Amino acid sequence: MQLGGATWPQVEATGGDALLAMPLGSLEQHGPHLPLDTDTRIAGALAHGLAARRPDVVVAPAVAYGASGEHAAFPGTLLVGHEPLAALLVELVRSARAAFGGVVLVNAHGGNEATLAEVERRCGAEGDDVLIWRAAVPGGDAHAGRTETSIMLALDAASVRMELAEPGCTEPIDRLLPRLRAEGVRPVSSNGVLGDPTGANAEEGRALLDALVADLVASVTKHWSPA
Repeated sequence: MQLGGATWPQVEATGGDALLAMPLGSLEQHGPHLPLDTDTRIAGALAHGLAARRPDVVVAPAVAYGASGEHAAFPGTLLVGHEPLAALLVELVRSARAAFGGVVLVNAHGGNEATLAEVERRCGAEGDDVLIWRAAVPGGDAHAGRTETSIMLALDAASVRMELAEPGCTEPIDRLLPRLRAEGVRPVSSNGVLGDPTGANAEEGRALLDALVADLVASVTKHWSPA
């Protein structure tokens, strides 16, 4: 079930036991070749992948803006600060109490980390049953590189401008983090890419999506009883 297209009697008919999957993304630059809403599209696809495997999951409309201050120097990036974003997510979780047995926040934007730590603390203190799941590919590019480009080619190849794909800064992210936090992405990578998208392909993207959905399903099953 998609929450946005459901009626209140349909939600009520779940008996208050369904889980609400809420995709968390961003609207920020993803290099010259990927759309601004890349993170939101990926988060939505993962949430729907979860729902396809668990009939007790309802998918909420995505929270399409994230904490993207490091990308603010690129035109088109619209962002929300950590404090207001955390307040929004806590309010959404609170409002889900009456109709759902729990909430899983499906996050596909790394910049939301500080926000999610606060959300986890506050929701836990209020007794809400929340699982925060983070989309992470071991060894993957940091931003707009081969990893995200392959996934987007699998999801919507027409949205990817591969003829414009080019490497950006390829230094390891742990080495870059101090500069990224102090200066933002643009002084570090003029094209906004942290990685190398060349060579990305849809087959690899489908494999990455399958692995991420499998991890999400396993995390939800571990946190809550199987459907």
